[in-house]
Amino acid sequence: MNHFLQYSPIIIVVVMYLIQQRIVVTPEQLEKKHREIIEDVENKFATLNSVCDLKEQVGDMKEKIDRIYECIIAVK
Repeated sequence: MNHFLQYSPIIIVVVMYLIQQRIVVTPEQLEKKHREIIEDVENKFATLNSVCDLKEQVGDMKEKIDRIYECIIAVK
């Protein structure tokens, strides 16, 4: 216990420095940053479901264009 008392001012200074430089974060700060990251990801990137739906729609459009092209060729 005497060792802790002897080094207590140094320990306090080190802990305060870590908190001031934001090296150690609180769970509240971590949760806030996590929410910010999730919001940024939702705004910047598409979800896997929406990409799959878009690919399916493009495939359907390609099939319809092919049918129209075949009809045009058949008329000639």
